[in-house]
Amino acid sequence: MTDKPQITSTGSALVVGGGIGGMAAAIDLAERGVSVELIDIDPEWRVYGAGITITGATLRAYQRLAMVEDIARDGAIVSGSSMFLFNGTHLRDLDEPPIEEGLPATGGIMRPVLHKLMQKRVAAAGVAVRLGITVDALANRDGGVDVSFSDSTSGRYDLVIGADSVSSRVRELAFPHMGEALRTGQGCWRVSMAKPPLLEKGEMFFGHKYMVGITRCGEDRIYLWMLTPHEERETHLADEELVGEMKARLADFGGSAGWVRDSMTSDDWVNYRPLAAKIQPRPWSDGRIVLLGDAVHATTPHLASGAGMAVESALVLSEELTRAATVEAGLAAYEERRFERCRDIVETSVAIGAAQLAGSPPDQIGGMMGGALHRLAGPF
Repeated sequence: MTDKPQITSTGSALVVGGGIGGMAAAIDLAERGVSVELIDIDPEWRVYGAGITITGATLRAYQRLAMVEDIARDGAIVSGSSMFLFNGTHLRDLDEPPIEEGLPATGGIMRPVLHKLMQKRVAAAGVAVRLGITVDALANRDGGVDVSFSDSTSGRYDLVIGADSVSSRVRELAFPHMGEALRTGQGCWRVSMAKPPLLEKGEMFFGHKYMVGITRCGEDRIYLWMLTPHEERETHLADEELVGEMKARLADFGGSAGWVRDSMTSDDWVNYRPLAAKIQPRPWSDGRIVLLGDAVHATTPHLASGAGMAVESALVLSEELTRAATVEAGLAAYEERRFERCRDIVETSVAIGAAQLAGSPPDQIGGMMGGALHRLAGPF
């Protein structure tokens, strides 16, 4: 039992998807007295990926889960970022004040490290975890949801939460009015590796047709991301080919970005993926089945807010279930609070990408980003 207000409308919940949003929902619901079961299709509950930028808004969300100290210890907390021309010429430093008193400004952490921290919290909250399975059928019936699992077992829950990523099985089963996320025309290259010797805070590089940023994710770890027009290929690139292609696209860059280019090898984690995004149409719930995170508001990395928005959605869901007399009323209130904020971030992120593809001037793109980040700092 915690000092959080307890939920009385919901005795049991199934969370489908053990990513950031699913784990945040499982933790907060369990700490509010709900018996929570979490399932994930990966039998080893792994996560792939480089680092993750932790904005002030994301830190505020994690503060509600009492995880900021963990992130500061195992990641990196910085006071701002530095702006450069693509050739390494320093433009200016940007101080990023905390959005709440006592909260760090911004930072980063390796995604696998963050997942392990959250997995520990899931266990500490007493959440039952089953791995290597997903859902095969869902049916709202008599004030609950009957669930058939892919391992031929079944169960019944007061609430089912689909937090199973951009290709959500829950969305496919229960929300026929929704569709797959849409390609934006851009792709994101990422490399995770040792920290350049002169880098202390986040860095952004402008004035080139490719947008590049570096996030510090620990004492000696960073990840670099680069946004380029997406090119369809008939075959996937091998690791050595990925490194060569990424080096070629970084050929014009100086400073820390140039150091990364010259130092990266196939031993480092290198990845490329096309970007896709979609704010799914309402309603986000059907009976006692509801969606959150990438399943319903998948976004691109332009505002570094995908993880933060997923955690916010999880927290709002549990808050509204706490206030409501019924599950259905709580789900309706959750959707009402989240839809416009998520729509704004998804659509602005896509618009920033479109502006980059169109060759819009950096000050225009910077204004779009600054406006969105200011809105993100507002209450959720």
